[in-house]
Amino acid sequence: MKPWTVRELAPQPGRRVVITGATGGIGLETALALAGADFEVTVTGRNDDKGEIALRRIRDAHPRARVRYEHLDLASLASVKQFAERYAAQHDGLDVLINNAGVMTPPQRQTTADGFELQFGTNYLGHYALTARLLPQLRKGAVPRVVNVSSLAHKLLADIHFDDLQWQRGYKPWRAYAQSKLAMLSFALELQRRSDAGDWGLIGNGAHPGYARTDLIANGPGTDAWHTRLGVRLLQPWTSHSAADGAMPTVYAAAAPKPGAAATTAPATCSNRKARWAKPGSARARSTKPWPRACGTFRPSSPE
Repeated sequence: MKPWTVRELAPQPGRRVVITGATGGIGLETALALAGADFEVTVTGRNDDKGEIALRRIRDAHPRARVRYEHLDLASLASVKQFAERYAAQHDGLDVLINNAGVMTPPQRQTTADGFELQFGTNYLGHYALTARLLPQLRKGAVPRVVNVSSLAHKLLADIHFDDLQWQRGYKPWRAYAQSKLAMLSFALELQRRSDAGDWGLIGNGAHPGYARTDLIANGPGTDAWHTRLGVRLLQPWTSHSAADGAMPTVYAAAAPKPGAAATTAPATCSNRKARWAKPGSARARSTKPWPRACGTFRPSSPE
């Protein structure tokens, strides 16, 4: 199948999108592509200086872009709440939410501002809370979509460790990362199921970028070990692609005419295909489980 490219992206003037972790890497490339298609783009991130640099880069590429930056730290539920309240006060709806931000393999266990293991708390719980708080805005949008950016790690190492979600016993960086990404795919499935049951008209999708050359890997805390640095240096030229190419599955899921419900998009083909999980029980059969666990963890304005 012929690869889908950004050149096939039709203009969608006025369509509103929020992208988490969009001050660099795949998030910034996604913002660039959607700004070029006349979306109204809200770039979010933790580093306000990087946010200003990202805005300049987008405006340099697309002088007429409608783009703004907002501070959002997914590792703080207070920050999530504040952002969602600001957004609701300034907008009457939201068409696309792209849950892209992520933390990858810190070598030592760290926690969020609220005491959750950093990867599970940022990659999954923070995005769950954000989606829940923005759901009223999404339901006012035009054919709204939520895109959860995951990783192939969910196939290689993942399980949902319900007996120790916060990795308080025997923390393993890669397995904790994989768990958070499997939870994101499970979340996409359950969000779609609830949308169908409640007739919300919302499309929930997943996307994985493949091995993209971004700061998440190159400068991430998980690259401190010498063998990891060596592996990255040896493998990257042969197995990776650019951040722009890595963003294409996300752009497709967010903006292609018919991405399909509960589908996943992947690099190279960027084709619309039903989610194919590593094991029948790994995501689809467990798709409802991380949801109530998240509800019980911090009780945002949870979708029902």
